[in-house]
This record gives sequence, C-alpha cells and structure tokens, in this order.
Amino acid sequence: MKPPDSILVIVTRRIGDVLLATPLIRSLKLAWPMAAIDALVFAGTEGILVANPDIRRVIAVPENAKSPSHLRTLFSLARRYDLAVSTLPGDRPTFTARLAGRHCVGPLLPGPQHWWKRLLLSRWIAFDDCNTHTVLLGLHLADLLGIKRACDVVISWTPLDAERVAGLFPAVRTESYAVLHLYPKYPYKMWNREGWKEVASWLHRRGVAIVLTGSGDQEELAYVEGLRREIPEECVNLAGKLTLGELGFLISRARVYAGPDTVVTHMAAALGVPTVALYGPTNAVKWSPWPKGYRGEGNPFPRRGGGRVNNVTLLQGPGDCVPCGKEGCDQEIGGASDCLQRLPAAQVIEALMGSGL
Repeated sequence: MKPPDSILVIVTRRIGDVLLATPLIRSLKLAWPMAAIDALVFAGTEGILVANPDIRRVIAVPENAKSPSHLRTLFSLARRYDLAVSTLPGDRPTFTARLAGRHCVGPLLPGPQHWWKRLLLSRWIAFDDCNTHTVLLGLHLADLLGIKRACDVVISWTPLDAERVAGLFPAVRTESYAVLHLYPKYPYKMWNREGWKEVASWLHRRGVAIVLTGSGDQEELAYVEGLRREIPEECVNLAGKLTLGELGFLISRARVYAGPDTVVTHMAAALGVPTVALYGPTNAVKWSPWPKGYRGEGNPFPRRGGGRVNNVTLLQGPGDCVPCGKEGCDQEIGGASDCLQRLPAAQVIEALMGSGL
C-alpha cells in the first residue's frame, strides 16, 4: 500500500489498553510522519492521550454502542481514512475499521465462527489473549504493515501540567520523593492496608518524602485520606487533584514508584522510574507493566514468579493458584484476592531497596 495520509487507530476498551496502544501509534507516526493519526476510544479513557504528540485528534464515544451519539460518531467516520487499524478482535471494532478505512487491519480470534470478519479486513493477525503481551500484539500489527517497531509506551504532558503540579507540590523540582498509588479501580487488585503503612514508615525512616496519588472516586479519596492520617505527617496527598498529564509529570521526577495493577503503574514503568508493581490474579504475561527501553521479541515477564526487567520489579502474591485470572477469590469484582492480601511488606521493601533506595 502507498503511504497513508490519514490513519484511524481503534482502541475502544479500558484505559490501560489505550495506553498500551501508544507504541503501535508511535510506530505508525515514525513510518509515515506526514500522516494525520486519530484515535477512537471510549469516553473516560481519552485523558491518557490528550498531550500525545503522535495524535492529531482523539475521538471519544460512549461505551454504550446503542447510544445515538456513539452511532452518529461511527457513521461520521465512514471512508474518511486511508488506513484503519483495530487493536481489538471484537465485532464492533472490526466493523468500525471496515467502515472507516479504505484499507483496514486488525486482530482476529481463532475459530470458524469468525470467518466473516476476515472478509471485512484487508489483512489480519491472530489475536492471543493469553500468551502475548498487549504491547507485542500491537507491534505485530506494525509488522503486518511492514513498518519498523517503536517499542516505548508514550506518556506526555504540557508545560501547564508541570506548572500546576509545582503549584500543588513545590518540592517536585527539588526533593527526593516516592509516589505510592494505593487504590486500583477494582478491589480484587488491591494490596492490604497494613502493608502500605509499613512501606510508608520505612520510606519515612530513610528520609524519602511520600506522595500519595489516586483518582477522584469518593471511595478512593476516603481510603487514601484515611491511610494518610495513619502514616508520617510529612506525606502529601494529591489524590483526586491531578489530571493524567499532571500525574505523568509528577511520576517522571519521582525517585521510586510502587502500586498495584493499574494504569498508573504502567505510566511509571513507561517513564523509566524505578517501579515496583504488585500483582495478584492478573496474567503478567499479558498485562505486566512494559519496562522502559525493553526491546525483547518475547514477553518481558513470565506468567509466574515475577522478577526484574530494566526499571520494573514485578511482585506476585503467593499461592499455587497465582495467577488465576479471576476477579477475586470469590469471582466478585468487588471482592479481595487472597494472594495480594498475603504479599508481605518485607518483600515490597526489599524490592524498593533493590530499586536504589
């Protein structure tokens, strides 16, 4: 195919999926620097791309595919792009790629029942939801297009983002600090409260300032503020006060970061900050943080055992069942995962020490 003038990248899923599509987007931009690249995402996930220099426009649609605004947006994209790239194997993203692009590519699930999607796509790759990291799957699409891989996950912010962070936390430019992100979106990914308190006390004894981060969700704000009151007074609570761009700047200057399986942990890893990631039931092969500068052909982390790759140390909770891939031990999204509750604070502290503290 000739170099495209316009490209649509479709990532209509969770915010982590959107972030982990940025190496593919960067690959497209480096291959065709004059092309205008748009990204189609679900509303609520677009913040991770706002300052991304590779993207002309982020198009956000409601997650409800039957909503009038969702349908209007999709049909407004009809045949507007030279190339449409779906990063997902579902019916809707595949159909959207066919609708929007004169040439379209994407992943497909195995099985004869998906034969009709092959007729929609110009070219396709097999989708692997178990044994291939999400970043690598996107880069396989780059291979399919015959372009060079750009492997780094992209985090961006504006000068105004940096100024606002400095206004909220003046020590951001001068002080050695650790960022602790306590609260994942789903409780089954959460570490235990006593463990965070032990880590905070240890950091305080070593003279490292502590900054707590979090979203504006009311339950999360209450949890973070409640823990802040139980740890050294010097701790700064910025939960609910930062955009994703501002959060990126804050983390970029941190001495170390620790957090559970959440998009913020992926951001820290991408920024090259020493990162300690606390994982339980999640499949690390597919969803581990992508270490800064990692260029391997294979997945950065194994399914079991964790380890350290470049700037990322991945810790898994104990248990023969880890990782089970379930949403908590009782398979309730609001429940807990025993493996994470049993992850000892001493192991997290040892990992922080190994990161240079």
